[in-house]
Amino acid sequence: MSKQINIAIDGYSGCGKGTLASMLAKELGYTMIDTGSMYRAVTLAIIQHQIDINNSAAIEALLPSIHISWQAVNHHQHTFLNGIDVEDQIRSMAIANLVSPVSQLAAVRIFLVQQQQLIGKSKGVVMDGRDIGTVVFPDAEVKIFMTASAEIRAQRRLNEMHAKGILDLDFEQVLKNINDRDYLDTHRAQSPLIQAPDAIVIDNSDLSIQAQLALALRIVQDKIDSL
Repeated sequence: MSKQINIAIDGYSGCGKGTLASMLAKELGYTMIDTGSMYRAVTLAIIQHQIDINNSAAIEALLPSIHISWQAVNHHQHTFLNGIDVEDQIRSMAIANLVSPVSQLAAVRIFLVQQQQLIGKSKGVVMDGRDIGTVVFPDAEVKIFMTASAEIRAQRRLNEMHAKGILDLDFEQVLKNINDRDYLDTHRAQSPLIQAPDAIVIDNSDLSIQAQLALALRIVQDKIDSL
């Protein structure tokens, strides 16, 4: 796959967008950007500065001081906020419960979309999120829209958190968070989660990670062959 393209992966919370994007980028030798981690990092910065999420003016004033980057730590990509590794902090339920309201703020989305678009200018990027194929990279050569049942996504998220030693959660709590985020993501006024008309849907409710990767690689190869 010598020709480099941009790949947009959108979908619902907890449907494995980041996992697929990471594996796909590694297989292709592309840069992988988890835009969800960017919104989570902004949410963490707001909490650290003790800003009420309804204080949009204060949040907008904070944005220029936020620098988000990624580094490999023990062979895994970690998110850094102003030079500090915040990977574990941004995956907490405290952040999960606030990230959707924060991501609805126009100033936050404009700030992050501009950064995301700059990253994609050189091509060879796999980017996952909720508005990549519709807003960030509307001209992406490959667009994938991922979905799975809310119950399966909740169980996956619960397993992931238990594996990290976060044991003070139950299935119903996580399922409620998933359903709440789905509603907010699809009903927000600014860049709602919708399937791009030219996106290919992958329902991974019953697909292994390897099967998802094989399917995505075929989609990418078919597109590159057609260019």
